Amino acid sequence: MSRQDRSDDLPVNHLLGFGQQSARKSYHRELTARMEELEVERNRYKWLFENAVHGIFQASFKGQLHAVNPALARMLEYPSIQAMLENCLCFDGLFVDPLTARDVQRRLSSRDSLKCDLLWLKTASGRQVPVVMTLIRKPSELAEQDNLIEGFVADVTEREQARRHLEALNMHLETRVASRTRELEQLNQALEKAHDAAVVAKRSKDRYLTAASHDLLQPMNAARLMIDSLQDRLDEPENRAIVSNIQSSLAGAEAILSDLLDIARLEHGQIQPHIRHFCVAEVLDGLVNEFRACAEEKGLALRYVPSRLGVTSDPSLLGRIIRNFLSNACRYTQQGGICLGIRRRGSESVVIEVWDTGMGIPEHEFQRIFQEFQQLNARQTDHGQGVGLGLAIVERISHHLQHPLSVRSWPGRGSCFSVRLPLAEMTFDKSGKIEKPTNAHEFEGLRALVIDNEPSILSGMALVLENWGITCDTASDLDNALRSQTLPDVLLVDLHLDDHITGVDVIHQLRRHWKNPRLPAVVISADRSPEWQHRLNQARIPLLNKPVRPARLRALLRSLVEA
Repeated sequence: MSRQDRSDDLPVNHLLGFGQQSARKSYHRELTARMEELEVERNRYKWLFENAVHGIFQASFKGQLHAVNPALARMLEYPSIQAMLENCLCFDGLFVDPLTARDVQRRLSSRDSLKCDLLWLKTASGRQVPVVMTLIRKPSELAEQDNLIEGFVADVTEREQARRHLEALNMHLETRVASRTRELEQLNQALEKAHDAAVVAKRSKDRYLTAASHDLLQPMNAARLMIDSLQDRLDEPENRAIVSNIQSSLAGAEAILSDLLDIARLEHGQIQPHIRHFCVAEVLDGLVNEFRACAEEKGLALRYVPSRLGVTSDPSLLGRIIRNFLSNACRYTQQGGICLGIRRRGSESVVIEVWDTGMGIPEHEFQRIFQEFQQLNARQTDHGQGVGLGLAIVERISHHLQHPLSVRSWPGRGSCFSVRLPLAEMTFDKSGKIEKPTNAHEFEGLRALVIDNEPSILSGMALVLENWGITCDTASDLDNALRSQTLPDVLLVDLHLDDHITGVDVIHQLRRHWKNPRLPAVVISADRSPEWQHRLNQARIPLLNKPVRPARLRALLRSLVEA
């Protein structure tokens, strides 16, 4: 063995720590086994390379294409790997645009890996294939060779086709939306023109109805006066009956013209309510006397229990609502009776109801009866007079007065029409005059603490409370309230104070300050939102709405003191 041969063996022997013969005897079996494992691993990677679904290739950074797998050859439409390597010699040849390949190489040179979401590769036939490519920069196993590029390629043709299809659909939809938008704009313009024309026509109609009704009422009124005079001069019953029929017909026509005139006036806002406090009997007693004779003539019982409750409304307009209810009840009731009732609902409202035992109204007709020129079963009514404007007028009057209407009916059994209106802060004696409080100082000795950020409200509340015999302390905020040395019997606190502090917070802090968690308290506010009402209900703090009604405040204080 030459010296050179011995020197080549020395590093291995020294590394193993044994002599030449000993190393061969001890590690030959292990080295053989390791080489077999490496061969198995190599074959496994080779199988994966050749049978992978996605394309795989290896190229040098200088651009030479070293290897490709069958999947990439099939993807780019080459008959074999060898054919692809013979026709596509460099990395640039994979791409449709060589500039793309150079850009990919430039970007990969400064990192270990690179993922490209969309690249276009060129097939053997020149067709373009969209792909997603993941590239890895790998050092060469040989020092004298350049770094390698290993690439993994997935064909995304179906994805791109779907994307293009969606883009086409979007463009089509945008075109349709733009077309429909133009059509809608044209329709809106046509509707605006039609609406303007309808408004002009309606105003013309209302003006015509107002003028015609007014002009026709004048001669008809004169005709009625002359017929009344003629009736007094006739002695024969037959002639008097003819005149009576003419008079009844004129009265019906006059009523229709009056309704037309009222509809026009309500539409133009020419009827303005004059709201005041009054005893409900002021309106109802006269109406009962007016319709009692009509009811008795038909054999109907008209029941009514007088009430001395005070209400807030326009007496004249409220009378028109109830008059229409009673008129319809008399007209549509053939037997049985009519009942006019007054019910107090809660502490702030009164409901006036007119019940009858007439033919009733199907529920699906409830909305229609309040429309203009709508009459149900007109031929079955007593006289068949009118053209269906009465309830339309009632609906408009209730809207102006802000008095909600309600209808309940049972076909074949009868109906109930009702109107809800505010309860007045006063009561009346039998003559309808306002009763004065029997105990002006029922709160003598009571102390109240009023907290509000408005000085005028504080002074006004103090005057009212002191007039009732209550000692009143006032404060504009929590700090001033805490300076009070005397424990109050009740707290009256505004809901929204300065610096975003709420009355609920103030009440809780004052209760803790005076160590009295049950200290009576009232929150006063103009905020009627359901959220605050819910929060106050949960906190069990009563709410008094602004503007404060003295009677309501007095009743609330009385209930707190008694509790």
